[in-house]
Amino acid sequence: VQLQASGGGLVQVGDSLGLSCAASNPTAGRFLVGWFRQAPGKEREFVAAVRWNDATAYHAESVKGRFTISKDKAKNTVFLHMSSLKPEDTAVYYCAAGRNIITSSVYYARYYSYWGQGTLVTVSS
Repeated sequence: VQLQASGGGLVQVGDSLGLSCAASNPTAGRFLVGWFRQAPGKEREFVAAVRWNDATAYHAESVKGRFTISKDKAKNTVFLHMSSLKPEDTAVYYCAAGRNIITSSVYYARYYSYWGQGTLVTVSS
């Protein structure tokens, strides 16, 4: 599985921005696609994830109500819509995927087998 992330950029506080993750050959079964982010000097952290074959989605508490993950199976693409952006949302955002990730493991990067290149999101005040 190859992942291609896109959509980062420089925005102002309060703006909205959308990220896309195009996946090659997602398979049936318990395939999960997620977003992580890593700010300078900080550890990579979970942002959101969505299961490929049902509507189950997960969002980090820090982004609930502001970020929404969705998918378009016909396009093999997962989206992260970000609104009310804050300076602390500034980070490199990574798309990641894995199979058979149980719910309790969704939030941890080590359970994801596939990673795309990062895309930088900068929120300026």
